[in-house]
Amino acid sequence: MMARIKIDMPEKRLTIIKLPVRITEINYGNHLGNDALVGILHESRVQWLKSHNFSELDIMGIGLIMSDLAVVYKNESFYGDELSIHIYSGEITAVSFELFYVLYNQDNKVIAQAKTGMVCFNYELKKVVAIPAELLSIIE
Repeated sequence: MMARIKIDMPEKRLTIIKLPVRITEINYGNHLGNDALVGILHESRVQWLKSHNFSELDIMGIGLIMSDLAVVYKNESFYGDELSIHIYSGEITAVSFELFYVLYNQDNKVIAQAKTGMVCFNYELKKVVAIPAELLSIIE
């Protein structure tokens, strides 16, 4: 039997973002496409950052780069579903941190779990830099 990715969710929940499943996110199987799910993760992360007056390109002058992504699909999601994306903080290093996601539909059914590795990056200097203190205080 093929080994499956297992994502163990951390305890520190940062936020819950609500997003609808749009018709453009439906694939030929008539459910949420895997590529669209990655876009939903991105949108939820951007909305979380915006709630703190940050963007992926400007967290006190520092940007973010995604270093890795893992997704475990649990159930189908369909056009019109209202997703609740729970975002959690995981392991933190001097320059990077993990974000974990659990996507639920309106019936509280788990649609997917995911993890992204995020690295702080100075785009002007083209180098990895320390996590800004303002962000660190939010994710710790």
